[in-house]
Amino acid sequence: MRDDAHFVARSARGLEPQLAAEILQRELGSITAVGHRSVHFRARRPYDAGVTGLRTADDVFLLAARGRDVGTRKSAVPALTELASEADPAGLLDHRDTLAGAGTVNPQGVEVSASFLGRRSFNRYDVEDAVGNALAARLKVPYHARRTKGAPPPDYASWRLTLDGTEATLMLRITPRPLHRRPYKQATVPGTLHPPLAAAMTRLADIGRGHTVLDPCCGAGTVLIEAALAHPEAGQYRGYDIDETALRAASANRTNASLDRIRLERADAGRLPLPDGTIDRIVCNPPWGTQVEARARLARTPMAWWRELHRVLTPTGTAVLLLPTPTPLSPAIQADLLPTHTQRIHLAGTPTYLIKLEPGKPR
Repeated sequence: MRDDAHFVARSARGLEPQLAAEILQRELGSITAVGHRSVHFRARRPYDAGVTGLRTADDVFLLAARGRDVGTRKSAVPALTELASEADPAGLLDHRDTLAGAGTVNPQGVEVSASFLGRRSFNRYDVEDAVGNALAARLKVPYHARRTKGAPPPDYASWRLTLDGTEATLMLRITPRPLHRRPYKQATVPGTLHPPLAAAMTRLADIGRGHTVLDPCCGAGTVLIEAALAHPEAGQYRGYDIDETALRAASANRTNASLDRIRLERADAGRLPLPDGTIDRIVCNPPWGTQVEARARLARTPMAWWRELHRVLTPTGTAVLLLPTPTPLSPAIQADLLPTHTQRIHLAGTPTYLIKLEPGKPR
């Protein structure tokens, strides 16, 4: 494996800037390209296992080969096998094993997951079968066809192929499962947050030493756990939810992550049991009725939510929220919480908005 090994980290659409910033902050390498849901970077230390610790990435891969997007016609799909010919699959697997350590096993086969932008006269399985069979032939192992066999066995090497309209990119997953599948997250509830998005929210919040961090609608605890793992220097982490089922899920996930210092309590987010001006950072995915309905005071008096956030924040505090549309910003501004950052992202094809707010004036 060459010393200038290239990696590709994948993210939710719209989170590419946060992912690139995390790569640079961790000093993992130099960014070579930012594309649709992807950040390419050249490693400073090719065997640095830190690449598997990226919190804002959905997944991370070794770059195997790049070529021309073959276009829209099914007849052009066989040309993608050239990517398998150009790659060094055995060398990439050796590199993967060094990076991932004990979590990998000798691959017993090959599986490929493909995606493309735009309308085509072929489907993803056509692409997967063409490239998968070519890789399997080179490695002399079986190929697992998702078209007919569903999910692959866990001991098969996972390859990824993307077509973005300009380039075709072949990659090898480093870890046995995607990075977004956090080991701690065994319990979920409706509306539970995608962990890399939660990590991006905590980065935007700029949590610092001694800060008290609050999630007033904590659900399964994803935001608090991601924040506590990334920012152990903070002073306190506090989570509230009115739903006992959500609190039980958050407690189980907190235990899985070995984060006993996260304090969880049942409370109405519209009337928090907190003194004025005691919270430095609020990070939250509030219930806006898309997946979870607001309850109690939040449902009866939505404006109470914004007034409560303003009340508990310190004058220099920050709130980072996930909103389904920018519409709720009007009552936020009425409550003297002023937006300083707005960012559109997409989750499962649905647009949503990452908003950062700060108190407008001293109390």
